[in-house]
Amino acid sequence: MRLLQRCVQILLPAQRTVFSTESLCGLCQGSVRPRLSSNSLVRASVAGMASLPQQRYQYFLVLDFEATCNTTPIQPQEIIEFPILKLNGQTMEIESIFHTYVQPVYNPQLTPFCTELTGIIQSMVEGQPTLQQALQMVAEWMDKENLLNPDVSSVFVTCGDWDLKKMLPGQCQHLGLQVPDYFKQWINLKKAYSFAMGSWPKRGLPAMQEGLSLKQEGRLHSGIDDCRNIANIMKEMAQRGFVFKQTSPRIET
Repeated sequence: MRLLQRCVQILLPAQRTVFSTESLCGLCQGSVRPRLSSNSLVRASVAGMASLPQQRYQYFLVLDFEATCNTTPIQPQEIIEFPILKLNGQTMEIESIFHTYVQPVYNPQLTPFCTELTGIIQSMVEGQPTLQQALQMVAEWMDKENLLNPDVSSVFVTCGDWDLKKMLPGQCQHLGLQVPDYFKQWINLKKAYSFAMGSWPKRGLPAMQEGLSLKQEGRLHSGIDDCRNIANIMKEMAQRGFVFKQTSPRIET
């Protein structure tokens, strides 16, 4: 889901803030988990409707940033949409939503290319929290949702490594901000999908939706809509018997 240096995605009602697994190496340790064939996936899907497999995490936090972009690279690139869905690991249903637009500081005027790609217009980011304020809002939301409790296991889920490996650390470094520890481990859904299905989803979300016979919900290149579609993919994979594992490298904190 990158265009140029991973351009942003979005579409939601204007200006609002909503509060509503082991490393990849671990996938290769011990016996190799067999890939889910089409037939076995169908059979598991029917059985999974009644009983989902036990996941390694109590909650999955689905995240998909959108950032400033243009036909040529923008430096520094800045997050302009910050959505998170709290997905129950037992039911794979959405329990809570965090969402805010974020006001860019270094390049405050969105380009026509960015607006055309993401659907975000200038008025949707003007007057919105800065990234520093948005990170504080996330911390407050996570605390309210009991996600900071050490007895509650959770992990972020992204469609690729860009969001938490490059975008957030890069902008935080530019602003002199620390990246909270909970953003330092995640599941790359593309890797999880390729492990389950045996093929890499070259077109990202659309390829995974096609492979799982799922329909697009909302607009592609919308942060909050992409989160919902990621959640739909995860639920379908879980219904087919897949157990999600952390795919990011372990980062020392």
